[in-house]
Amino acid sequence: MATVGLLGMIHDEELRQEYHCTLPLYKEAILDFAPDVICGEVHPLSWKRYLQDNTDKGYWGEPASEYGDLILPLCEEKQIQFIPIDWFELDVWNNFGPFVNLPDDQKNIYELMEKDWFTEQLQTSLHGEIPFNSKEFDVITKQKYAWLKDLNERSYQLRWNIRNQIMVERVRNTYEKYPDKRILCTVGADHNYFFEEELRKDPIEFIYPIR
Repeated sequence: MATVGLLGMIHDEELRQEYHCTLPLYKEAILDFAPDVICGEVHPLSWKRYLQDNTDKGYWGEPASEYGDLILPLCEEKQIQFIPIDWFELDVWNNFGPFVNLPDDQKNIYELMEKDWFTEQLQTSLHGEIPFNSKEFDVITKQKYAWLKDLNERSYQLRWNIRNQIMVERVRNTYEKYPDKRILCTVGADHNYFFEEELRKDPIEFIYPIR
């Protein structure tokens, strides 16, 4: 039976420093988990570009900075297999923004509300051994995406529900291919609740938080 762990990460270096979820903490947690495979929030096309040129930053600055600064070099150093699991369609992604069709005055209001949700998420940082890997964070996050769903079902389905489903299916493909391995999923912390709800149902040993 495969062992699958989940590590939710913050993509912004300033926030990582402010909320004490630094790259050294992530590195320590990864090494303690001792994965054979890491399934990371990297688009497969960006992964191909990285393999050709490890200074390539992918699309729109993707993948997030923790991959180039920590995860991908660590995989090379420790001979951990890396599998990209992210999904988006480059040519239409911006067409599905949650506020894209709103008048500017309404858009500004909802953007401020979204920032308020993010502030609530950040206020959970003291829960858990790894900030933003906790039930408290996940409850607020799930509520935020329920709000976004009510606001714009079309955007929610493509940008969040379908994207997460595809990412989880790529994790499932991985543990089916490597049934006796230790597999770590590294994703933005917002994805935690979705991954947990899906992977807890599966015939694997699922570990979250990983410490």
